[in-house]
Amino acid sequence: MLPRTPAKGMRDFLPTDFAFRQQVLNIIQKTYESYGFSRIETPAVENIQLLTSKQGGDNEKLIFKILKRGEKLQNATTDLCDLGLRYDLTVPLARFYSNNQGQLPAVFKAIQMDNVWRADRPQRGRFRQFVQCDIDIIGEPTNLAETELITATMNALSNLGFNDAKVRISDRRLLNALAECCGFTDEQKPAIFIALDKLDKIGVTGVMEEVEQIAPGKAVDFVNMLNRINSAPNPFAKCVEELGDFLPPAVRQNLEEILYVTNNSVKNGKVVFDVTLVRGMGYYTGTIYEISLEGLGSAVGGGGRYDKMIGKIIGTDVPACGFSIGFERIVLLMQERGITFEKNKGIAVLVDKNLDKKSLVDVMDACRQMRKTHNVTIINRIKNLGYQLKQLAEQGIDEIYEYKNGAFNKIN
Repeated sequence: MLPRTPAKGMRDFLPTDFAFRQQVLNIIQKTYESYGFSRIETPAVENIQLLTSKQGGDNEKLIFKILKRGEKLQNATTDLCDLGLRYDLTVPLARFYSNNQGQLPAVFKAIQMDNVWRADRPQRGRFRQFVQCDIDIIGEPTNLAETELITATMNALSNLGFNDAKVRISDRRLLNALAECCGFTDEQKPAIFIALDKLDKIGVTGVMEEVEQIAPGKAVDFVNMLNRINSAPNPFAKCVEELGDFLPPAVRQNLEEILYVTNNSVKNGKVVFDVTLVRGMGYYTGTIYEISLEGLGSAVGGGGRYDKMIGKIIGTDVPACGFSIGFERIVLLMQERGITFEKNKGIAVLVDKNLDKKSLVDVMDACRQMRKTHNVTIINRIKNLGYQLKQLAEQGIDEIYEYKNGAFNKIN
């Protein structure tokens, strides 16, 4: 017997599930388009050199690799893979921009809403094939990019029924200043940031233990500083005070402006500074942020500035910034909260299975006119009409007609 279930971490979607997901995608896309973003599409498969370019953090360990084909595979003596399924949409976007730069505006605002694949361990809200919804602004060096990305994303969530979104924001350059202020060496910084990034999983004690192993004697002062910042009435102001001259004025001003503009522009949530925010992707160069919703422990989206990524492809750095929504987690939370959409009206026309061809043409003509305002399906009538009506109602069809003797008779 051949398998009847999807591969592990993959899913089938019934018509009602697919329709719900499509409506969510439509709302997100419409919101982003209202901010001037345009939708693009990149291939699901990318060259393995791009996907393993040390920019995707731990996600590079989760690539679904594709074996070489035919003679290439037979004659391969070293690398057996030359392609892979994309694990996110940001790395492919950098390649897309590099390849099409001459046909794009100086400041390019992109929407991507497509599947990505990661060979991860499936769990609640996490799958091996899943949809990401990304918006990115390429070519804008100022924090106008960050403020637009944050406000557009929060507005999209509001249009989906979420008015409790919270964006946590920081800056990779601030993290670097924090590490220098605490006396960590350049060699120790990456491991320190990895430990801090696990705060929500291993807690303060776990972070302290890992930091102590990395830099003996410095863990207590490091954690105490974090606690002083986090417990202050204004954590950002306290952080600025603690870091002093270690924090570059441009970084302080950047965060101040983003916090001020977004909190005075967004009406459906809040934006807060979080000194412990790290973001695992290796390509971030400046501002970073994550978004969370009540009822879901993990973040439902995140992003940041990645000004160096495109330069690794074309040789010249191009400012770039993005925000990604975890679509699967959003859909899960919407279903748990009972958020629904008004269904499109549907009409069914029942005909006798032995209907003559001339009469069937008449039915087709009539249904073509009705389809200008409704979804219309033509179905052969069965003997058990009650069962058939029940099935049609479950499909969201609210008007049912029977064609008989040259006339349409409503039967529900």
